[in-house]
Amino acid sequence: MIPGTPLAAYLEALFEVGGTDLLITTGSQPRIRVDMRMVPIPGSEPLGLAEARALVLSALGEAEKEELNRRKEVDFAVSWEGKARLRGNAFQQRDSLAMALRLLPFRVPTAAELSLPDPIISMAGRPSGLLLVTGPAGSGKSTTLAAIIDSINHTRQCHILTIEDPIEYLHRHDLAVVNQREVGRDTETFVRGLRAALREAPDVLMVGEIRDVASAEIALSMAETGHLVLTTLHTSDTAQAVDRMVSMFGAAQQAQISLQLASCLAGVVYQRMLPKMGGGQVAAFEVLTPSAGVRSLISENKTRQLRNAIITGRREGMQTLEDSLNDLVARGVVGHDEAVARSLFPKDVLAGRSDGEADRR
Repeated sequence: MIPGTPLAAYLEALFEVGGTDLLITTGSQPRIRVDMRMVPIPGSEPLGLAEARALVLSALGEAEKEELNRRKEVDFAVSWEGKARLRGNAFQQRDSLAMALRLLPFRVPTAAELSLPDPIISMAGRPSGLLLVTGPAGSGKSTTLAAIIDSINHTRQCHILTIEDPIEYLHRHDLAVVNQREVGRDTETFVRGLRAALREAPDVLMVGEIRDVASAEIALSMAETGHLVLTTLHTSDTAQAVDRMVSMFGAAQQAQISLQLASCLAGVVYQRMLPKMGGGQVAAFEVLTPSAGVRSLISENKTRQLRNAIITGRREGMQTLEDSLNDLVARGVVGHDEAVARSLFPKDVLAGRSDGEADRR
């Protein structure tokens, strides 16, 4: 990415305001996401067909250009002038090119900076098991995983192996050795990378996302055989993450998979992003820990009862999303209306407004 190009100028605008995303598409001004809102870059003009195409292609290497031409979309990641990493997707739409870029700082944020609940750090300290981080797109799952990997890297002498598509945060060896493999560059597919991982002696394995039965099967097997496996899913709460893992398999296998998952689960974290009062954003977390009761419910395929287990399991480190939202509202970090909008049960679970909001109303 050449300094002084229009794309570099747009990235500077994104960087200066602390934004997270840059969107390039024909017929629209370049837009940046600031405090979770997508707004036009001040002073910019709507992009023509040729302008948008040139901006997209300026971010891609020759291999990515070839894949974009062949498959009509391509994922990629690049470093930008020593300031940040960029995770991107270039794609065709209505006979033109468009691109979405996510800005990732070089420095991995710490668990404390992300306000990760203590039970999550405890999960990451387990010698083996499967830790699922789940939530909608853009909820910060990759950042949470990066912070967990960073914590392990600085506190445990072990081999950490990641399989990512693409590599987002870059980790440096510390007490641990961290090897990072990118799908398409360092391994052909997630499945091939996972199968090879069985022979690469990792203590901790991070898989960017479980996408199919083969990946889920290998991840479960490694979690059962003495490895700590970290991965993500796209689900709307912790219980659904358990359901998703089991439902990937055929009906004849699901009872056995439920037993496997119950025995090796290290925990499930669901998270959602909210705009902070005064600017910025913060995550709210739902946490499911593998208590004896939780393992029993999973093994018996009674996942509809997991929410009640979370509510009654606060002494074991569990918390509902509403617990987290209420805490953020009570501390004045987010507004009550924002919390209600993101609650799964807004009418009867969330507490009243924070004092600050009540005064303003």
